[in-house]
Amino acid sequence: MSTDATTNLQELPSQYDHEGAQQRWYKFWEERGYFHAEVGATNAAGEKKPPFTIVIPPPNVTGALHLGHALNNTLQDILCRQKRMQGYNVLWMPGTDHAGIATQAVVERRLLEEEKKSRHDLGREGLVERIWDWKAQYEKRILGQLKQLGASCDWQRLRFTLDEVCARAVRETFFKLFSDGKIYRGKRLVNWDTYLQTAVSDDEVFHEVTKGHFWHFSYPFVAEDVKPGEPEFVTIATTRPETMLGDTAVAVHPDDPRYKHLHGKKLQHPFLDRQIPVITDAILVDMEFGTGAVKVTPAHDFNDFATGKRHQLVEINILELDGRLNAEAGEFKGMTVPEARKAVKAALAEKGLERGSKPHTLQLPHCQRCHTVVEPMISTQWFVKMEPLAKPALEAVKDGRTQIIPEEWVKTYDHWLGNIQDWCIS
Repeated sequence: MSTDATTNLQELPSQYDHEGAQQRWYKFWEERGYFHAEVGATNAAGEKKPPFTIVIPPPNVTGALHLGHALNNTLQDILCRQKRMQGYNVLWMPGTDHAGIATQAVVERRLLEEEKKSRHDLGREGLVERIWDWKAQYEKRILGQLKQLGASCDWQRLRFTLDEVCARAVRETFFKLFSDGKIYRGKRLVNWDTYLQTAVSDDEVFHEVTKGHFWHFSYPFVAEDVKPGEPEFVTIATTRPETMLGDTAVAVHPDDPRYKHLHGKKLQHPFLDRQIPVITDAILVDMEFGTGAVKVTPAHDFNDFATGKRHQLVEINILELDGRLNAEAGEFKGMTVPEARKAVKAALAEKGLERGSKPHTLQLPHCQRCHTVVEPMISTQWFVKMEPLAKPALEAVKDGRTQIIPEEWVKTYDHWLGNIQDWCIS
C-alpha cells in the first residue's frame, strides 16, 4: 500500500460510540428534512401519499421529561417511522404546553424558596417575565431530550401553546363555541385554589385519604314552630363545621319516620339572622347514614349545590378568594378556614349546641399543582357545555368510526364522557 493511501485511512474505534453516532445521524436526518411533511406529497411513482398524523401530547414546561415521557414518545416514534416506511405522508407534530397553573406554581415556589418573595412582590408584569424565562429554559431542555431520544418530529412546525398561532386558534375557537351557544358565563360551583386564587378543573384535583371527624351539632327550631312534646332541635353531622355559616337548609329523607313531623318547619341559625327551612330530598339524604338530617350549603359543596338547584335554595358564599371568611360569616369574618373551624366549634359549645364528635376518614380534595386543599366555592366563571360535545364523541366510538386500543378502556371512556359536567375554562 502506498504512503499516500495509508494517510487517508481512519482507525475504527474499539467500541461503538453511541453518543457520537446519535449526534451525527440525527443532524444528518434533520438537515435533509426526513421528518418534514408537506401537504400533497407524492411517492416515486407520482402518487399522492396517504396522510398519517400524530400530535405529540405537549409536555408541560414545568421541568425535565421523565421515564414516562420517554416511553410515550418512543412508542409514537415507532409508529411514525413504521408509517414512513409504508409510504405514508407522516406528520408528527411537536409542541410544548405553557401549563398555566402548573408553571405558575413552580415559579412561585422557587421565588419563595430562593428570594423569599411572593408574586405580589413582583407584580403581574414581573411574574409574567419570570414565567417566560422559565419557559425558555425548560422548553430548550425538553426539546433537547426529545432529540436525544431520536424523536422524528417535524421540528419546522414546532408550536408553543402561548405562541401567536396557538393564541389565535384559541381566540377563534372560543368565539365560535360562544357563537354556537356552547360557551357561557355563569355562576356555578368550582374547585377553588385559595393559594393560586384560581379555579381548577376536576382533572387537576386529587383526593387524599385524611383522618378527620364527624362533628355533631344541633339547630334550634324557631319558637313558633316548636309544639308541646316535640323536639326543640334537629341534630346534624358534618366534617366541615365552618360551612354551617353558609347553610340555607337542612334536608331529611321524605320517608324517614323520625322527621315526618318536621317537614317545612324553620330552624334558627345560631350565629346569623337567618332562618333555615327543613326540606325533604331522597337524592341527598341516606336515612342510614349519620343522623339522617343533612345540612345543605349550596355555595360550598357539589352535592349541596345540586340540591339547592332542585329546591331553589339561596346560595351564600362565605369565602374570599384568598380563603378567608367574608362578611356573610358574621362574627367569624377575616378568619382562615382552620381558624373558623375551631372558632365555630367553640361557639356552638358555648351556646350548648355541640353534640360531640367521632373519628371519620374522608377524601380531602387537593390541587394537583400546588397541593393546596381545594375549597368548593360558588363563583362566576366561563364554562363549556359538555353534553353537546360529549355526545358525538361517544357515538363515534359506538359506531366504530373511532377505535380505542386496548378495548378494555372503552368502559372508562364511556363512563367519563357519560358523566362529565360543564367544564370550567376560566
